[in-house]
Amino acid sequence: MTSIRSLVVFKKLTVHKICLEPKRVKAVYTITKQDGSTVANELIYSYDKVYFDKKHPEDVNLASMMVVQVALNYGLFFETIVFDGFYDDTDKSFLRDMMENTSREILVNKFFHKNEFLKPPYDAIKPEKMARYTAAKIEFTNMDFAHMKLEKSARETDLDAYGILSSGGKDSLLTYGIIKEIGEAHPIFVNESGRHWFTAINSHKYFKAKEPNTAKPWCNSDRIFNWMVKQMPFIKENFQNIRADIYPIRLWTVAVFLFGTLPIVRKRNIGNVLIGNEYDSTVKGTHEGITHYNALYDQSKYFDNALTRYYKRKGWNIYQYSILRSLSELLILKVLVKRYPDLQAQQVSCHAAHEENGRMLPCGNCEKCRRIIGMLKVLDEDPKRCGYTEAQIEKGLKALSARSVKQIGSDAAHLYYLLVEKGLVEKNEHSLKLAKAHPEILKLRFDNERSMMSDLPIHSRRPLFKILAKYTDGAVRYRDRNWHTFTLQKEDFETPYFLKNEL
Repeated sequence: MTSIRSLVVFKKLTVHKICLEPKRVKAVYTITKQDGSTVANELIYSYDKVYFDKKHPEDVNLASMMVVQVALNYGLFFETIVFDGFYDDTDKSFLRDMMENTSREILVNKFFHKNEFLKPPYDAIKPEKMARYTAAKIEFTNMDFAHMKLEKSARETDLDAYGILSSGGKDSLLTYGIIKEIGEAHPIFVNESGRHWFTAINSHKYFKAKEPNTAKPWCNSDRIFNWMVKQMPFIKENFQNIRADIYPIRLWTVAVFLFGTLPIVRKRNIGNVLIGNEYDSTVKGTHEGITHYNALYDQSKYFDNALTRYYKRKGWNIYQYSILRSLSELLILKVLVKRYPDLQAQQVSCHAAHEENGRMLPCGNCEKCRRIIGMLKVLDEDPKRCGYTEAQIEKGLKALSARSVKQIGSDAAHLYYLLVEKGLVEKNEHSLKLAKAHPEILKLRFDNERSMMSDLPIHSRRPLFKILAKYTDGAVRYRDRNWHTFTLQKEDFETPYFLKNEL
């Protein structure tokens, strides 16, 4: 079998030549190959308002952090990675830790598991537990900003203002709907170049017309990701023609968008950054003794908590979290469609969406589409509201009779239980085998790993659960390998925030 260090196929990656303009940040990614030759590309973030002043150390520091997030995916493949910018010790520690975590995640989930993008013999890397998975030596230089000094000072932020990392998915739509009721909502859509933006177009048009706080930065990270993959000798040359539910290599993706929102968050003095992630996106696992997060780290509560620690150590007073951690996917869709039907009509949960008459429509064929169709039908709602045709609905339900969905076991089992009970799918060996009642799926779930009240800042708890309680069948807590019903009490809302004793 091939060894892990055979993945070190490049000499050096340099992220440098950082350039700040009032509405734009740029940096050059330069790859030095083993023969000494180089190739380069430019990463760009751009905005429709002024957010940067190249004379302000804080702006230069934030820009330096923004442009290196893409690079955290590549610690396995270079001898050296150079970050040439303006960084303090908190930044350096964060970048080292996140690169190491991402290296381990990519190794386990892209090389130890099946990945149809890989060429042999790289599809047969020998699993090995290591003290350090990142192969690259990480170097920090400061060629252009040595004259600057960064003064750390605690900032006061508006805890009633919420920046929402937005898209066309049900999670961000529900997050916006709730926050619009309980605080000041700032939906921020990061327009990543490429087809990923298709899912957000309907929502962005809707918000732009109705919500004055809507913002839309643009980033060409998708082009940088694809350019980087083209350089990798272990990826099949026809990777762009391979249909798959995974990216060839990258797993540190959400942070690329997240850091693109921070200039807006900081300029507007926003105290909360929300990412819509549900109960099943926090997962811990092991592979031959190597711990990992099932390729979902940047959707997990651990990611949110790590970023909150980073913000606090920077003196920014920003909380990052999801208000949906105690909800199943089905429960999220239930609250969205029952309480905010106009928002649900903008939902595009399909990565193969296409345009018709100026509106993006779902493909109706993929696993995500049949899952959304199934969930809406068991909720006695009409999938046509968000773009599905009658033929697609019929096809989706038929597909559910023969093929499963990508949910954790209990969630999938309860969905099939409801599909069978309502006569929406054929009763056959497949559907009856999967169908099993799990009433906790439509309740607020709390446990010691995925969903804890202490992960939510105290100021957001009461108004949030006052809304959610109207659409749930109560609350449950996981203890002694079973779910136990309980009623949220005053002490639950006063549970200390997880960071209270850390800083």
